[in-house]
Amino acid sequence: MNKFRFTFRLFVIATFLCAFASMAQAQATRTWVSGVGDDVNPCSRTAPCKTFAGAISKTANNGEIDALDPGGFGAVTITKSITIDGTHGAGFGSILAAGTNGVNVNDGATATPNTIIVNLRNLSIQGAGTGFDGIRFVAGKALHVEGCVISGFRGNGTNSDGIDIALTGLATGNQNVRVTNTTITRNTGNGIRASNTAVGGGVLVTVDNSSFDGNARGFLSSTNCRATITNSSATLNTTSGIEIATGSLEVDIDNCVLASNTSGIVSAASTARIANCRITGNGNGISFTGGAVQSFGDNKVKGNGTDQNGGAVTNVPAPIKI
Repeated sequence: MNKFRFTFRLFVIATFLCAFASMAQAQATRTWVSGVGDDVNPCSRTAPCKTFAGAISKTANNGEIDALDPGGFGAVTITKSITIDGTHGAGFGSILAAGTNGVNVNDGATATPNTIIVNLRNLSIQGAGTGFDGIRFVAGKALHVEGCVISGFRGNGTNSDGIDIALTGLATGNQNVRVTNTTITRNTGNGIRASNTAVGGGVLVTVDNSSFDGNARGFLSSTNCRATITNSSATLNTTSGIEIATGSLEVDIDNCVLASNTSGIVSAASTARIANCRITGNGNGISFTGGAVQSFGDNKVKGNGTDQNGGAVTNVPAPIKI
């Protein structure tokens, strides 16, 4: 009897170890999705999954999900460090997010909140007129968005944003968001809204070579946001191209075009510094409701209904050469 029990225990232990090894193997560093895939597959290149949600559970922390071909790969919630690449050269990975958010980034319920780093590349994120937010960043360390098109989020009224950075927690060195080579258009809220409402928190946002067109606001800098926007455009937005709201920290705007908005820049708080910008065709070029705008003296603010409304731009002294 003792020999039988000993053998049975060995069998149970061996079964557990085999199951554990199988689970470990299921977490691949790189996984794949395809328009003709199936989520019961292992998400390998030869047996890809159908959706990003199906692939993410089979992808290891710090791993990558790639699209093999054009397709609609569904909305996804991300709670670990990962890269999702629509691999534009092979087609364009698409997320149709009717009646929901396209991508949720939220590690708030994990053992180590506000630590994950998420990269989103070459994705078309479409709200189809009823989606809420294209990307909603609630908790994590960093979010990098590159080469994406985010449009059609209109289902939550003026709260439907292309990218909604709505952080409520702290991270060492502040959270950061980088957006490059991205188009955000036709959303009823903001192209990007950025805030961190945690006491002592902050979010650092950099935008380069991107466009915000046909939203309510192109870019809204809100609570504890410090932003740098370069080589970008904001046009045809119904409230403002760039708005610096109450609670915002400093915003630097360099080599940008702000045209055909109700207001090119709205300064409600803090300080905006502008250099080499073209601000034209707006109802108000620069509208002051609080805060300050400093110019490096190389901007072109002409052809607006009112070039400066409610305040005055101050000139930044010439920098000291070192």
